[in-house]
Amino acid sequence: MQDRKHGADYIFPTKSMASEPLLDLAAIDTEQTAVTKEEILELNAQRDEFEQVDKLISLDLEEGIAVGIKSQRQDEFWTRGHIPGRPIMPGVLMIEMAAQISSVVYHMKFETGGKKFFGFAGVNGVKFRGSVDPGDDLLMIVKAKALRSRMAVFDTQGFVDGKLVFEGEVTGIVI
Repeated sequence: MQDRKHGADYIFPTKSMASEPLLDLAAIDTEQTAVTKEEILELNAQRDEFEQVDKLISLDLEEGIAVGIKSQRQDEFWTRGHIPGRPIMPGVLMIEMAAQISSVVYHMKFETGGKKFFGFAGVNGVKFRGSVDPGDDLLMIVKAKALRSRMAVFDTQGFVDGKLVFEGEVTGIVI
């Protein structure tokens, strides 16, 4: 279809299908703790408002898979200004959460003790498929596609109440 006034073509995107969960969600016990908040803070440099992981529920270093959770409080720093009257978690913070969990997997796999800084190198194929609201528990799964001493790539998915709300690929490098 063409816009007669501007001569531009309209493209009508097709709806892409959500990916299958990286893990069986029914098998995830959110009451478990594989890595505590304190252990995460020993490995990751983010502090205060940018601490985006409460704990890891499960961790399999052999497979490079981890599941983390963050309970979204009513007083999160973004609730006041990210859509007043209808606060929703910014997508960039979902990406940040996925990156922080990926970083923990990297540090624990290579036993760095947090002495290396493992930071963002890129994100690909990110899709937001639902909202995360104050009071929600965001469950984030990361699964390594490549896990090397200087670079790692992870498939990531976020869920609220079993519904996929986020997915994408996160790449990190030692900086």
